[in-house]
Parts: sequence; structure tokens; C-alpha cells
Amino acid sequence: MDLGKSARIPETSLIAHAPGWTLFRNLYMSNGTLLVVASDAEQNGFPQVRMMTSTGLIALTTPENIRLREPTEQEMQIITPKEAFARWGGSSSTDERNRVWTVEGNTLLVNEPPQFLTHYYHFVAELLLGTWAFFYGAFNPSAGFVDAQESFGRTDPSVPSFNIRTNGYRPPPLSRLIFLHAPSEGWRDKPGFNSYFLRAAFPSLDIEVSHDWADRTNITRISPLNVHDSLDTEKAWHFPIALLSDRSAAFRGDTCGSQTQRIAAEAWEYMFEKGGLDPFGGWWKEIREAVFRFAGAKVGGSEEASHQPPSISRNVTDPQSLLPLPEQVTITYISRQGVRRYLVSEDHNNLVVALRDLIKKKAKEGKRWNLNIVKPELLSKDEQVKLASETTILLGVHGNGLTHLVLMKPNRYSSVIEIFYPGGFARDYEWTSRSLGMRHYSVWNDT
Repeated sequence: MDLGKSARIPETSLIAHAPGWTLFRNLYMSNGTLLVVASDAEQNGFPQVRMMTSTGLIALTTPENIRLREPTEQEMQIITPKEAFARWGGSSSTDERNRVWTVEGNTLLVNEPPQFLTHYYHFVAELLLGTWAFFYGAFNPSAGFVDAQESFGRTDPSVPSFNIRTNGYRPPPLSRLIFLHAPSEGWRDKPGFNSYFLRAAFPSLDIEVSHDWADRTNITRISPLNVHDSLDTEKAWHFPIALLSDRSAAFRGDTCGSQTQRIAAEAWEYMFEKGGLDPFGGWWKEIREAVFRFAGAKVGGSEEASHQPPSISRNVTDPQSLLPLPEQVTITYISRQGVRRYLVSEDHNNLVVALRDLIKKKAKEGKRWNLNIVKPELLSKDEQVKLASETTILLGVHGNGLTHLVLMKPNRYSSVIEIFYPGGFARDYEWTSRSLGMRHYSVWNDT
């Protein structure tokens, strides 16, 4: 899209918004500031800026830090088309082009520091899961946000794709991900699962980091040495479709801030309510299967959750009861013995004995039950993905290994059993399990 000769600067419109998740059409950036271009009459249709963005600082719970994370005009401004043209517009009489340069495709802008990005759970089960919930839901015709005839960069359905299904509804592809405040090492976890998962799920995704954002910022600003030089003028980047994710803004919403403390919950709850997502985890299926294919795991199966229309299940108390039974039940116990936060040795041994006895009992009943007892750190990433893809019941002490629940295939028995340190509790895996159509059970100081 070349806006160089356009007679006007296209106005920004809001496709969908939940706290911390905002999908724009025609968003701009100049001098590091995100700019919404809207007429005076349309400006009231946008959410409060603080519900869309923040300063992107590390999050602490002190009053001073909370205040410092409130956005300023440096983070986002809403300007009129007239103001936009005055800043970036050219002149037809002198054949001067508009100084607006389009970043083609669909862009995810991540406005948070490395604080949580370097953790497998927060990166995959919050950022990526929330992104896909919002993106999938917003472009789903069932939600009513967009015209079903618009392509938004969708590929030709006759051309095979690694990570997009070739039939039924499919959201448009993500073209790039830009980390506004995280350097190259600022989004990678130590075990390396963040990059593994991201590359496997989105093999064509372009990734830019804070240094790249600084490049884009620096070349749009007027040099302080040349403020009177007419040849040195302000420029702007134009994002035709941009999803802005902001952790601090999500925590200002009730669902995340008061109920779940999960930023993905704001995206999922909103899109589910609008009819853009099913309750069975079917909306996540293509991401899960893309990772399966990358790892060489089996894709599909008669027990898998299908993409049921959300309207079918809205009056059903237990949607999971509508799913098929698994062909076999596989329990995977993630052992943390020998690492931080683990069971007392006697309790671990008793648990293993009880699990093995259960498998023997089921075998005598003629049922197909299997047991895996694993230490993920001793397995390759491909092996871990394959194990998760075969797991019906995931069991373990609260920890990063339970994030693999995002790779489980939802069926009628799919469950996560999480053992908490006495006195400790978090909603991480409980909320994530339920958002993907699976049950969650907590074991807390159980005597």
C-alpha cells in the first residue's frame, strides 16, 4: 500500500478492544509514539488510552511504579486527519510525496519489558494464547467485527500452508511481531521453548526487537540539529492492521486485574462472549497442530475436539462432556524431583506407586491406560511435544512443565492436576486449562 500520493491520511478505526488488547485498522507511529488518526466526532469511539497502552516499564506493586506505568503523550496520541496531514502530508503542486510508509501485513505490537517474556508460561500461555484468542475471535465472522469478504492478507486456500488449515474459517496470518521494549535475548527463555514454539507455530513470522523499534523511531523524527531545515521533515510508519498487546493495560481490566491475573483472560473472555471462540479449545487447534507437525508428533485423532459453533454450548453447564472419549488414557506425571519446588521424597514415591497400581487396575478391567513419568529437562523439545500430544491427564507440582497443557488434545477426559506448595496458589494453569476446554484440579496441602 503506497500512501505517498494519497490525497488524505487514512483514518484509524477500532476493530475490537478488550483491556490490554486493541486491534486497529490504520495505526501510525512517529518518533516512537503510536498515533490514532480520527476526526473529532470519532475520537470518543476509542477506549481510554490507559486501557490500551502503558509506558512499558517493569511492573511492581508500589504506588510509585503503578503511577510511572500510566501512559503519557509519548506512548500514544489521538490526532485529527488535518493534524496528521500537516505533519506528514506532501504537496501535489510540487509533486512532494506524503511522508507515510506502510508496513505491509498484520502486525503484533508487544508493549511490555522482558520481565515476564523470558518465562515459557507467560510467553506461550499468556502472550501467544491471548494473541491468538483475540486475533482468531476478531476475524471470525461469527463475532461480527469485520466483513467476512475482506481478506486481511489471507493466503490462497488452494496453496498448502504449514500452519493454516485449508478448510473452514481461518484467521488472517500474522506477518510480524515487534517487541517494543525487549531486546533479542529479552523474549527467549533459558530452556529455549519460547523460540521453539514461536518458530514452529508461525514459521513465516518476521520478528523485530527493541533495537529495530528504535531504528524505526529514529528515522521518523526531525533531527534537533535541523529543526529549520525543510528537507528534514517528520515521517510516519503506517500499520494497516495492528494488534497492540499491553500487560499493564490488561491488568487494569476486571477480568485480569481482579479475577484471574492472566492477561490472556481479557482476550479470551471478551472474544468468547462475542461468539468468536468455542469453549472446546478448537480455536487453538491449528497452533497446536503446527507445533505437532514441527516435532513429528501425530496430528488429529478421533478423540479430538472439533470446531463446534459457540452457540451450541452456551447453555451447556459442562461443555467438555460433549467431547469424544479418548481412544486411550495416558497419564503424564512431570517429576520435579531434584529441581526447585518438588515433592517430599516419600510422597513422590508413594504417588508413583499409586499411579502404577492404577494402571494395573485399569489393565485388568480391559481398559487402555498408560503412564509416563518424566523429567522434561532430560528430554529433547521434540520428545516433550510428542509426550504432551499423547497426554490425557497431566499431573505435576506447580511449575513451568505444566505449560505443556497447551499442547494437549481436548477430549472428554482431558485434565490437569496441579500440586501446590502448602500455602501457595496461582491461577496460571487453572485458567489456561479451562480456556482450552479441559478440567483442572488443585491439590493444596492435602492431608
